[in-house]
Amino acid sequence: MATNDLVVLYEAAIGYALFDVAESEDIGIQLDSVQDAVQDLGKFGKICKLKAIMPFRTAQDALENINMVSEGMMPELLKDFLETHLPKAASVKKSKVTLGVSDYKLGQAIAEEVHIKCDHTGVVPELIRGIRMHFSKMHKSLKDTLVEKAQLGLGHSYSRAKVKFNVHRVDNMIIQAISLLDQLDKDINTFSMRIKEWYSYHFPELSKIVADNIVFARIAHLIGRRSSLKDDMLDKLEELTMDSAKAQQIIDASKTSMGMDISEIDLLSVKAFALRVVSLAEYRQQLHEYLKTKMHSCAPNLAALIGEQVGARLISHAGSLTNLAKYPASTVQILGAEKALFRALKTRGNTPKYGLIFHSSFIGRAGTKNKGRISRYLANKCSIASRIDCFSDSLTSKFGEELRDQVEERLSFYETGATPRKNVDVMHKVMEGLKSSGGEGAAVPPNSGKKAKRSHVDDDDEEDADPAVATPDKKKKKKKDKKEKDVDSAPSSEKKKKKKKSKD
Repeated sequence: MATNDLVVLYEAAIGYALFDVAESEDIGIQLDSVQDAVQDLGKFGKICKLKAIMPFRTAQDALENINMVSEGMMPELLKDFLETHLPKAASVKKSKVTLGVSDYKLGQAIAEEVHIKCDHTGVVPELIRGIRMHFSKMHKSLKDTLVEKAQLGLGHSYSRAKVKFNVHRVDNMIIQAISLLDQLDKDINTFSMRIKEWYSYHFPELSKIVADNIVFARIAHLIGRRSSLKDDMLDKLEELTMDSAKAQQIIDASKTSMGMDISEIDLLSVKAFALRVVSLAEYRQQLHEYLKTKMHSCAPNLAALIGEQVGARLISHAGSLTNLAKYPASTVQILGAEKALFRALKTRGNTPKYGLIFHSSFIGRAGTKNKGRISRYLANKCSIASRIDCFSDSLTSKFGEELRDQVEERLSFYETGATPRKNVDVMHKVMEGLKSSGGEGAAVPPNSGKKAKRSHVDDDDEEDADPAVATPDKKKKKKKDKKEKDVDSAPSSEKKKKKKKSKD
């Protein structure tokens, strides 16, 4: 700063402003004096003087500019403003002015576009803090009320723009729905046990006959006092239990029950609680249908591949569909098992093979020695499906259905040895099908155009399998191939010696 003049850029709610800094060399050295001078407008006015100001034309113009500045990009209005009021230079090194900025990324963009040296360290943050404090008093046309209104209006507009979402592809609702669904499952189980214990004082035999919690709550609400249970209620009991034998057994048990009598007030409380448990179960079913609808509108391929609930849990644990799409397959595989992973790393034990994807039916169907391999393969397909859902323009579940078929083929490959299809062939098949059906624009999935490097099976193959799963025959074959490779790569003299020894 000793050779260059210092000019500070301030992005206000009403527009851009440039401030000349006097005695920048001394100020840069004496930071403590600058901090003291910031509080006093008289002293600070001698240090920083308003050079130029460029107001925004409209509120929409202000919002567009602040969005670009927050992302570290240079708006066209700011470029014109700087070119007008600052001397031009052929390169950043030849710049006669140092521009103080608040953001490093914005400084980089300005340096590339306008060839002005930018600085965001040292005395610059303190100067910007002082400008922000006294900005409304540093020019005659500026007033406190005007600046405050502009800040409030731009702040609201910026916040609304940030939280604006597409109602057709919103993953926030999925995260809330699956969290509420998990909480409801816990609460319904707790309440069901409570209603069983409560009503069993009066009718203990009912809990042995009816095992289902929700059906028990419905029957408890229907019966009430067991002495009121007559043979004419057999049809209603059959509707609830879906079993005529059980319905008759309940009526017979009520006649010879060992339960205690219950007062009318206690009975009302039990029936009200049973009705609440039933209503929670019904709401849980409605919430599940809502979650299925949201998953099919937001992440149809992930839902088709691994199911709505497991897919929603993956999105919820990752924080958003975009975050899940950014994760590698190895992270998706152990998502939800972080504690076990870090415990294994700390104790140098075996790391977990699966996290949330363990709840998928594919893991349960795989053999014991193949669970780790199929979980890795399934995580790979989940990663592909989430990326297609996140970055494609048109939504379709065709990719997810084909990926699910690939996992089925991999399961049969472990059992029968039948070679599954390659990933590239599957993707091209889906894209051609979408185009031929008049398609919805057949979005190209990531890496769909790359050729397969391996000819046997795709992606996650036997060579990537767990070392413990590799058979002795495969190990011997690998050693033999390695020896042959070493012989081929040996010098010609060594080859001749080895041939001579083999002849002898």
